[in-house]
Amino acid sequence: MASSSIGLDFGTTNSVVALGRDGASDLLAFDTPDGSIPIFRSALCFWHDDAIKNGLASEAGPWAIAEYLEYPTDSRFLQSFKTVAASASFERATIFGKRFEFEDLGRLFLDRMTGHAGGQLDSRQPCIVVGRPVEYAGARPDEALARKRYDAMFKAFGTEIHYVYEPLGAAYSYAARLEEPATILVADFGGGTSDFSVVRIGARGETPRCVPLAHAGVGIAGDRLDYRLLDRLVLPMLGKGSQYRSFDKLLEIPGTWFNDFADWSRLALMRNPRTMAELDRLRRTAVDGDAITRMIAVIEGELGYPLYEAVGQTKRALSTADTAAFRFEGGGLKIEADVDRTAFEAWIAADVAQMERAVDRALDAARLDAAGIDRVFLTGGTSLVPCIRRIFIERFGEAKIESGGELTSIAHGLALIGLEDDAAAWAA
Repeated sequence: MASSSIGLDFGTTNSVVALGRDGASDLLAFDTPDGSIPIFRSALCFWHDDAIKNGLASEAGPWAIAEYLEYPTDSRFLQSFKTVAASASFERATIFGKRFEFEDLGRLFLDRMTGHAGGQLDSRQPCIVVGRPVEYAGARPDEALARKRYDAMFKAFGTEIHYVYEPLGAAYSYAARLEEPATILVADFGGGTSDFSVVRIGARGETPRCVPLAHAGVGIAGDRLDYRLLDRLVLPMLGKGSQYRSFDKLLEIPGTWFNDFADWSRLALMRNPRTMAELDRLRRTAVDGDAITRMIAVIEGELGYPLYEAVGQTKRALSTADTAAFRFEGGGLKIEADVDRTAFEAWIAADVAQMERAVDRALDAARLDAAGIDRVFLTGGTSLVPCIRRIFIERFGEAKIESGGELTSIAHGLALIGLEDDAAAWAA
C-alpha cells in the first residue's frame, strides 16, 4: 500500500479532508474560531485591505464566515461556488472589480484551507484523491469543462491527483464496517448533486475488496430544496409573479432575476454596479416597486448568508418535526411563517422524483432489482430529509438501511482509496 494519502471531499456546502497513513484514515481537524472541527465551509469572503498587494483580502471556511459577520456590508461572501464548475455560462465572477475564473476561486479556497491546516497540507502530497459527483450540477453540465477547471484548481496541490466518484468514497468507508460480502447501494445527497453507486464488497482480505458495478446521478440536492423554500416564502415578497410596465403593456417580471437571487453561488455576485442599475430601472417600472426595493436592499446589505442560514434551519427542523418556523428579517424584509412538513414535501416532490429515477438508473445499469441489494448506505446532509429516506425504506426495507458520517464518510473513504497500490483504478 502507499505510505500516505489525502482524501478531499470538496463539497458544495462543506469540504472535509482525511489523512491516510499506515492503512488507516483520520479526519483533519481545523482549529476554527468556534473550536476544533473537521468541517471546512466551502465559502470565500473578500474585502478591501490597502495594506496588501492588489488591495483585496480574502478568507475561506469558518474564517470567511467570521469576517463576513464582522463587516457584512463591506465584504462579499461567496458560497456554493462548486455548483458552477460544469457551467459553460459561468465565465468569471467580478468581485470588487477583480475578475475570478472558477479555477481562481478554487485555488484561493485551497490556499486558505492549507493555511489553516496546521502544517499538515503545506507540502505537495504524494497522492491526493478528490471526490467528484457522478453528474455535475446545472441544467446542461459540461463534464469536460468541469474536469479542465478541476485540473487547473488542483494542479499545484499534489504530485498525483485522482478523481473518484463521491459515493465510491462513501462505499469504501462503509466497507470498513462490514465483515461479510455484500452488494450495497450508496446514496450520497450533497448540496448540489445526488449520486448513487452500486458496489460489490467482498470478504475481508479479498483483493480488490470493493468492485463498482454501476453509477447514476442527478444535479439536484440540498440547494434545490432550499430554492423551493425561498420560492414559496421569500420570492413573492421580492416581486416574483408581479408585473412591470413596458410602454402601454403590463409584462411579468422575468424569472431570471429570481433564479439568480435564489442561487447561493450567484446571489453575492448580483451586487455589482450594472446589475444594481438594472434592478433600479426595474423598480421604477414595476407595479409593486416596494418589492423590488426589498430585493435591492437584501443584495446591497449582503444578506445572503443570514438568508441561507434561515432557510437551512427551517429545512433541518423539518427533518425532525412536523412543523418548523421560518424567520428572516433584514433589508426592510420581515418574514415569519410556520412551514408544515407535508406542504414542504409537496413543494419538493418533483425534485425527489428525479432523485428516485436516478436510483432506478443505477440499479438498471447494475442489472439488479431491490432484492439484489443487501444493504443501503445513506450519506450526505440531505439524506436526513424524511421523504428522501422514505424512498429507500419503502423500496428496500428498513432493515437494510444504514447511515452515519453524513458529512465525513466520503473524505474518509477517499483517503483509504489513496492508500491502495491501484488508486488509479478507482478514478472516474
